[in-house]
Amino acid sequence: MRIVRKAAVLAIGALALTACSNGTAEEPGDDAPATADADTEITLWLNGGDTNDELRQYLIDTFAAETGATLVIEEQDWNGLVPRLQTALTSAEQTPDVVEIGNTQAPTFTNAGAFADLTELYAELGGETLLQGFVEAGSVGDQVFALPYYSGARAVFYNKDVFAAAGVEVPTTLEEFTQAAITLQQANPNGVANFSGFWFPGQDWYNGLPWIWEHGGELAVQEGDQWAGALSSPESQEGLTEIQRLFTEGTNAPRDADSNEPWVPFNNGEAAMFSAPTWARWSIDLPECNKGVAADDTSDAANALRAEQQACNESKTGIFPLPGMEAGTPATVFAGGSNIAIPTMSENQELAQELLRIIFSDDYQTMLAQNGLIPANTDLASALGDDVYAQAALAAALDAKLTPPAERWADVEGERLLEDFFQQVASGADIADAAATTDQLIADTLN
Repeated sequence: MRIVRKAAVLAIGALALTACSNGTAEEPGDDAPATADADTEITLWLNGGDTNDELRQYLIDTFAAETGATLVIEEQDWNGLVPRLQTALTSAEQTPDVVEIGNTQAPTFTNAGAFADLTELYAELGGETLLQGFVEAGSVGDQVFALPYYSGARAVFYNKDVFAAAGVEVPTTLEEFTQAAITLQQANPNGVANFSGFWFPGQDWYNGLPWIWEHGGELAVQEGDQWAGALSSPESQEGLTEIQRLFTEGTNAPRDADSNEPWVPFNNGEAAMFSAPTWARWSIDLPECNKGVAADDTSDAANALRAEQQACNESKTGIFPLPGMEAGTPATVFAGGSNIAIPTMSENQELAQELLRIIFSDDYQTMLAQNGLIPANTDLASALGDDVYAQAALAAALDAKLTPPAERWADVEGERLLEDFFQQVASGADIADAAATTDQLIADTLN
């Protein structure tokens, strides 16, 4: 769900002209893993901090043990990632050997010929047990070029004390959820200025998608070899009507803001609910639970206070998967997360494939789950645990969905077409008129 600027996306088309189809290395043999000496290095680009130090060290140590070569991990910032890739992926000297990429960026790069064909590895690395929406995002036709790395489906966090004070129960349907947000906002039991029943900024199209999908709508659909915007369909319009009601009566979040850090207003008591990937649990910091521990204090006493603080936050915060149209059925939510691929220009194709085998091993996939990330291999998702956060994540992930796998979808995000559209809906615009205009902009961008 990473934002890509259009200029960078258009420039990536040059990759199709400069990248060869299989890199320069020979295909690995069937008898043994590719090996090398410690002077041979391959580079893995990981983005942000979701892959923690424990996971990184495991990859470094296991790769050295199994291949004899050295793995160098370089952390990249999500901001500006696409321009950096656009430059690096056209050069054998500059390219990383394995790269993490946002799931909505994957179609742009796969269609540009930037990544090596992984079709023959697909079954070995998990096949149909892998997150299929991510596989689709990384495929062109029947060929697979980018595989899932991890997912972070969204769930709803709520303040238990505020719910109790307002007399609101955990909703079991999407309609009940909207009504709960409205009731909470009207009750505002703590008398907080500009209080929101649900923190829902006007540009937050990611969290608005379930209402469209649950009513049978789509953002865009493919018609032959062309793409058409689908916000004007009767199904999408029905969902958007509910979204506008939620904007109007269930939130006081800014109309011109996005979904960044929704736990901040929650921590400040300005919202009763927010929606985010379940790892947001570690960002909840309610004032009544905070122990005032200095960030650089690593003493046993400080760690004990942090544990006490976290336990307090979790005792006062509930979580549930956004409900669907029928009770007992979770809504289809947007699946955040990443894909992983081998750049075509890498001169270390065999060793890069060995790294993928480690990444998709049961051991590493289990470690991903134990660190709060939904692993690529759904058979190992149970390693997330059985607490309320794990159960909410799994329930939300079952039918989580990605944006349309259009070659130029990154351009739609780069132009912020959906942010602009949702802001219009939040501001009271005529939904049919705004949808018709945006559908045309989507079609013009994708075709």
